[in-house]
Amino acid sequence: MSVGPLELDTRRFTAHWRGAALRLTVTEFRILHALARQPGYVRTREQLLAEAFPQDSYMSDRTIDCHIRRIRGKLEEAEDGFDGIETLYGLGYRLRAE
Repeated sequence: MSVGPLELDTRRFTAHWRGAALRLTVTEFRILHALARQPGYVRTREQLLAEAFPQDSYMSDRTIDCHIRRIRGKLEEAEDGFDGIETLYGLGYRLRAE
């Protein structure tokens, strides 16, 4: 799957940004994949929780905030000034459509 400069391989659980490998955890990969499936569309914390932790219904929705912060950090390592994941306060997150 490719969304702009983001490439995700769901069989290998690998991710690349502008050709640079991203070292994501399985949870981070699942969250980024959920955002990438519908770029430009808002995903709520609850929706992202369901994607990231399909077997665990006892996770706090604030867990997503921590994972998003880590994903952003890893993308910023690949590209200075990365701002492709938007926070919509009170709603959730979205990957900018390019």
